[in-house]
Amino acid sequence: MDEGVAPEINRDIYGMPAFVTLAVTDLDRTIDWYVNGLDFVVLFTVPDPTGKPALVHLRRWRYQDILVRLGEASGGGEWTISMMATRQQLDGLAERARKHGGGVVHGPVDTPWNTRDLRVTDPDGYTVVYTARRAEHELDERFSVMMQEQVRAQLGP
Repeated sequence: MDEGVAPEINRDIYGMPAFVTLAVTDLDRTIDWYVNGLDFVVLFTVPDPTGKPALVHLRRWRYQDILVRLGEASGGGEWTISMMATRQQLDGLAERARKHGGGVVHGPVDTPWNTRDLRVTDPDGYTVVYTARRAEHELDERFSVMMQEQVRAQLGP
């Protein structure tokens, strides 16, 4: 990158090695802040069953991704950092964290968005989610179809 020249926003869908998820009380206000105040774009929106936004993927430059969802913000807001992992790593990570003690371990569990996640919270309350794509034969076809429909609807013909 040339000094002083920002890269263009890349709208490719790619595996994100790490990203932050923010739980916020006002989704529209937060999206406005990041899009209009901080040069992010809305990459895509995942609706809840009623059609309202449930999860919004914001991006600025490559690997500068933020996921925003509705939730209870407390003491500056709830956040998690998510890191890519392989399915093969998750059980071993969970066992190691449980044996170590001092924190909270949840999972690994399959999510509705076709990942298998291990959520670990350290003694200070900071949460890391190790996330891996589900195996091909374990994918929820309904979610895959819904995502394809959302992409078509948001990108247009």
